[in-house]
Amino acid sequence: MDRADVDTKIRSLIEPFNKKGIEVKEETTFQNDLEFDSLTVMDFVAEIEDEFDIIISMNQQAEIENYGQLVDTVTKLQAD
Repeated sequence: MDRADVDTKIRSLIEPFNKKGIEVKEETTFQNDLEFDSLTVMDFVAEIEDEFDIIISMNQQAEIENYGQLVDTVTKLQAD
């Protein structure tokens, strides 16, 4: 799956979590722009892990601050 496919899939997964209907861009942050709390992050990560059959470690999660970084991380994990 290439980055564009991963991006499209994650955009569909993020919809139910995007309570404010924020336009999601590469630089959109989860904490500040989307206002995700820790529970929302855990639920969202679980959805992504299930959908892509990957595991995003706690260290990787800590490094992901914006949407573009998430897409890059999932794309890389899928390739491994």
